[in-house]
Amino acid sequence: MRFVSRILIGVGAATAIAVAAPAAASATVTAGGAATASAVTGTTQWGPYYSADRKSKATGEVSVERKHHKVYYKKKHTKWVKHCWWHKGAKKCKPVKKTWWTKHSKWVRGNEFTVESKLRNEKRWGDRRYRCAWETFKVVTFDGSSYLRSFDNCGRYPERHSFDGKDAKRISVQVSRGNGHSPKGRSGGWHEIYSAF
Repeated sequence: MRFVSRILIGVGAATAIAVAAPAAASATVTAGGAATASAVTGTTQWGPYYSADRKSKATGEVSVERKHHKVYYKKKHTKWVKHCWWHKGAKKCKPVKKTWWTKHSKWVRGNEFTVESKLRNEKRWGDRRYRCAWETFKVVTFDGSSYLRSFDNCGRYPERHSFDGKDAKRISVQVSRGNGHSPKGRSGGWHEIYSAF
């Protein structure tokens, strides 16, 4: 009886292992896929951020897809070589600089992003310099350069804005007041809404 019980227990354990193994394998693949997906793509909510007088309000989200791309470049090489020639029966030589270029490539990190926002204007009267809500985005890229994108709302209802770009290292937003042409002041300061690190 003990021998039969041991056989049945052994068969049951083997069956459990056989069933659990594929499940564990699929779980590993799924977890790996999920980790890869989250590392590649992400959406982050930001805000609300306000102007200093709290008459402008901005909220939104940043969607980022990380992408590595190949960059091609040329590399300059220089070498001193001995150049000789014959002149009136005598051999003359002098060093000459020889320059040539070679083509190379490398993989660099980067991303593609979309910034979306909803800008609300809480005061449409008073001083003409400050009747509009403004939001200014600053994008710093991996190569160290930067640029600004600004949007305004001089109306009664919230307005939605968006812009796309690539290779963002950091993205910040500043909410302020202004007229229909440009922000004039009352800034709420810079707020970082995305960082690649």
